[in-house]
Order: sequence, then C-alpha cells, then structure tokens
Amino acid sequence: MNYSRPLSTASVGWSQNLSSVRPKSMFRRMCFKLRCLLLENWRRGWVLLLWIMAMATLFVWKFMQYKNRAAFQVMGYCLCTAKGSAETLKLNMALILLPVCRNTLTWLRSTKARSFVPFDDSINFHKTIACAIAIGVLVHGGSHLACDFIRLTNAPPEKFALIASDFSHGKRPTYLELLISILGITGIAMVVFMAIAFILATSHFRRNILRFPAPFNRLTGFNAFWYSHHLLGLVYILLVIHGTFLYLSHQWYQRSTWMYIAVPLLLYMGERTVRACRAEHYSVKIFKVSVLPGDVFSMVMSKPQGFKYKSGQYIFLQCPSISPFEWHPFSITSAPGDEYLSVHIRTVGDWTKELKRVFTEVNNSPFVIGRARFGGPGYIDNNCQPKLLVDGPYGAPAQDYRNYDVLLLVGLGIGATPFISILRDLLNNSRPEDQMDLATEMSRSDDSWNSLASSNYTANSSLTIGGKKKSPPRTRNAYFYWVTRESGSFEWFKGVMDEVAEMDHKGQIELHNYLTSVYEEGDARSTLITMVQALNHAKHGVDILSGTRVRTHFARPNWKEVFRKIASKHPHATV
Repeated sequence: MNYSRPLSTASVGWSQNLSSVRPKSMFRRMCFKLRCLLLENWRRGWVLLLWIMAMATLFVWKFMQYKNRAAFQVMGYCLCTAKGSAETLKLNMALILLPVCRNTLTWLRSTKARSFVPFDDSINFHKTIACAIAIGVLVHGGSHLACDFIRLTNAPPEKFALIASDFSHGKRPTYLELLISILGITGIAMVVFMAIAFILATSHFRRNILRFPAPFNRLTGFNAFWYSHHLLGLVYILLVIHGTFLYLSHQWYQRSTWMYIAVPLLLYMGERTVRACRAEHYSVKIFKVSVLPGDVFSMVMSKPQGFKYKSGQYIFLQCPSISPFEWHPFSITSAPGDEYLSVHIRTVGDWTKELKRVFTEVNNSPFVIGRARFGGPGYIDNNCQPKLLVDGPYGAPAQDYRNYDVLLLVGLGIGATPFISILRDLLNNSRPEDQMDLATEMSRSDDSWNSLASSNYTANSSLTIGGKKKSPPRTRNAYFYWVTRESGSFEWFKGVMDEVAEMDHKGQIELHNYLTSVYEEGDARSTLITMVQALNHAKHGVDILSGTRVRTHFARPNWKEVFRKIASKHPHATV
C-alpha cells in the first residue's frame, strides 16, 4: 500500500540531507526569510518606488508652481492641492493604459526586460493605478468643489482683481456658473463615468458575487464589467477637453494633458486595431469537439497560418454567432510543435455554456464517435459551421519555463491547462528517435488524437532549423501535481497522462494526481478504496480512479514535504 504514498520514493539519504536545506538558528532563518522576500518582490518594489516618486515629484512641482502665483492669494492651498493632484491624474491616466497593451507586453516578455520588470503583475499594477486615480479624483474634485470654488466666489473684490483677467469680462463667476462651465460639466461627467466603470470592475460585481433581482442583475457579471470599461473611451475625450479649457493657464505648453496621454493612447488604439484585424485573419476550422466530465469540453481547431506561440500562453476566442463583441481568454493545451490548436473550456458562465451548445448540438459534422464530434479540412462546410475567431497568443507567467532546470507545475482543476501544453512540449523535445514512426500507427480515438498530432510533428521535424542546430533545452526534470475535486476530471487529459507514462523512458517527467474528495491515505474511511486501487494497479498497471498509468493520491499534497523532496533531489539546480 506504500505505492500510493506521494513520498514513497523518498530515500533515507534525502531525509538526512534535509538538515542542509533549512537553517538551524533563529537568526539564520530570519535572514533566509528576508532574502526570499527580497528575491520575490524586488522587481515589484523598484517599479512601485519609481512610480510613487514620480507622482510625488509632479505633485510637489505643481503645488509649488501655483503657490508662487497670484491665484494663491485668492484660493490658498486648496488650489495648490487641486493642481498637484491633477498632475498626478494626468500621469496615471497615461500609465493605466500600458499594462493592458497585451501585444506589447507579450513582446517585452521575450526581451531582457523580463529580468527586471514584473510583467506577471501587469493587471495588479493596472488595478493599483486605478485606485490611485480614484484617490486623485477625490482630492482634485473635493478641493475644487468644497474649497477653492467657494473661496473664489466669496473673494473680496481687491483680491479677485489679481486674477480677474483669467475670467471672461473680468467678472467674478458664481458657484453655479463654475459648475455649468465646460470645466465643470466635463469634470462631473468624467467622475460619473469613472465611478460606474470602477464599481462594476470590483470583484463582487465582476464575479457575480452580488445577487440582484431582475433587471438589476445585468449590473453584475463579466459583460457589465467589459461594456462599462468602454465608457473610459469617453473619459479620455472629456479629459482632453477638460485640460484644454483651463482658467489659469493660457499658453499651449501649460495645457499639458494631451502631452501625457498622447503616446499611451495611440499605442493602445493601435493595439486594438491590430487585434481586430488579426482576429479576422485568424478564423479557424473546428476539427473536433469532445464533451468531458465535470462540465468541461475540449476543442481541437486548425492552427492559423503564421500563428506561433509558446507553451503556457493563452488566446482569446470569439464566436460572432453568440456575441460579436465578447472575447474570452483560454490557455492553450496543445504544444507549439503540434499542427493544431486545442483548448479545454469549463462551462462556468453563460458564454461558455452557449459556446458548448453551439459546437456540440448545432454541429453537422458527418462523424460522431461517442461524445466526440469529428471533422476535417475536407469535411467542414463553412456555411454550416459557426464561425470562431482567435486572437493571440498572449504572454503568461508559465511561458518562461525554459529558463529553469527543474519545473514544479501545480494545477488546481481546470487551472492545469497551461501545464498540459508544457508537458507536451517537454515530451516532444525529449522523445527518442526510434519512436517517431509511432504516429502512423495511432488511431483517431479521443485518447490518442493529441498523441497523433504531437508524434506527427516530431516525426516530420528535423534537429535543425534553417541549417542551424537547435540549442538543447535547459529543463531537465518536471514534477506535475494536479489537484482536483472530482475523479471525472482525470478524463480531461487522459491521453497526455498515458503518453507521458509510456514515452518518458528517461524519467524526466513525474506525474502526481490528487483527489481531494477522498480522505487522506491512512484514514480508516479510505482504506477500502486504497486496497482496491493498489490491487488493480499491481495487476493491470492502471489506476482505478484516473484510468491511466498515473497513480492517484488522496487528499491534498503535503507541500512542505514536496518542496523538501525536490530541493534535496536537485541541490544545485534552479527550480
């Protein structure tokens, strides 16, 4: 029964070497934790520090500039505070566009910039800037509405005379006139639009955590978040107008709003244009749709011409027959060398449920084998098959796996999808040449389709590209831990699991399946299933739960022991 233990292969030598991994004294442990903290966060730290310093510098510069002007005698520090926060708002309204320029970030990930810029935190930085904008709006608007507008409208004539030339006809405006001016209307409109976009982007609204009765239920969910975010296009138009009709600035270079946002806005608009054009070019043909247990279905589609990607990256899919505006991201589960694209999709929303219905119920493919629907380039009728558009690929954290000697891949449920692509790629790169003719013997069953395509790629590719030898991959070993709640989930990637177990003769890839719905090993309540599992594996070499050669463990992994095991086994490697 020890076979089902996740650490049954750990030897006495490993446990003896653990003392060299963990520091003994309290002082050394604290230094070790501090070192790990710095290694983990130094890239985030310097970016945030630079950003905060830039905001502070702009605030102080503009604050001191208005403190030395005549308007300070009328409106005091309220004006200085409002203008200082306005300058930080200009900066942040420009910066907030950069983290969502996906094509640019994907390109930067392939440069040396990835070593000192945390591209994986781009969305978190986007949210952080949004919070800073919200604070800046409150300070800027509050200073105007609650302070300097009041002081301006109540200023004595002799003080107002100092700035009378900045207002039309030298007349002191009333509070209402300031509100209904171009500055007042554009400012209030921007606050309203940004408030709507900000509120509907919070997790409680975006993830349908809040439940409202109809018709207010439309205010929650991804669609509300997506469409409300497009209100920010109006905000940028209003921002340019707002920054053009300033009262106390007359020279063109003093109205600097457009200078801040011009380049980021053009970059973002260019990205959206490229994505729209590329999506029309990347219309794919569906080869196969398989309905799998656990509300999951897989789609195997043609690879668009010129489409290149790395394992771990993701794509956006759009089905115009469902919605001409909605794009949804999915991790690629095929390997870069495969002649097709594949994704595994869990039906957790209205769009994914409709996509499953469209491609499984409304499918006129001539071949139906079990729950899988087949088609090919010669059998697909574009007039009958719903159109599917692809946009991407886009960078993701897992794509940098080639930079490490040893990989620890941890997937929870459907979150294992990017690692399946990595496993395929590692297997393609390490498969012996004497097994390359295996592709012609494969059948097109549900479990062997992926093996066929990856074997075809390996058989048809040589060891050279354009006359140049391939550099050997750095990654030597990979440990894949897949934790799931339902035993039916093991059907999702059954073909890959069997292929790795059969083809990986060098023992480079170690697979571990964990089923959390069963009590941990050693518990009396799971003794019977553990015995049956052990007997079946000993007799047939197949796990009774997953239906593959990969054995299934129970409960959750003991991560501390997993980390110690890998650290002890690879003491001088980058994990």
